[in-house]
Amino acid sequence: MIPDSPPPGGGSPAPGGDPFEALGDPNRRAILQLLGTGERSVGQLADGLPISRPAVSRHLRLLKDAGLVVEEARGTRRIYRLELRGVQAVDAYLTQVWGEAVTRFRLLAENTGPAAPGPGGRPVASRAATSGEAASAAGAGRRRRPA
Repeated sequence: MIPDSPPPGGGSPAPGGDPFEALGDPNRRAILQLLGTGERSVGQLADGLPISRPAVSRHLRLLKDAGLVVEEARGTRRIYRLELRGVQAVDAYLTQVWGEAVTRFRLLAENTGPAAPGPGGRPVASRAATSGEAASAAGAGRRRRPA
């Protein structure tokens, strides 16, 4: 499960499985991409993938367990669509993790001048980078872990 990332409105983003484990398979990512364009049946998904219908069904079960997909019975068919809360929880977690890294990188880039060529044409760090200003700017907002 995604740590510390409940979806909007509370609750658990993944009822039984780990969404990141589910996203680790390229076929499951392809299924999510197809479902991103609209709901589909297993047959419609299988038609757009290089795997069999039973394999698509197994992948859908894992995606459903991870809280990323929901199914709806319509007559004899099962129609699948993205589970908005699960997708939002993954998005919120990635934004939190990568958002902080992007902010630190931006601060570092803004506080570091262009590298001047040194002996032999190799770049030499600017005054800000050598004085530690950029390093302290990049570390701004960094959380310390308890030892």
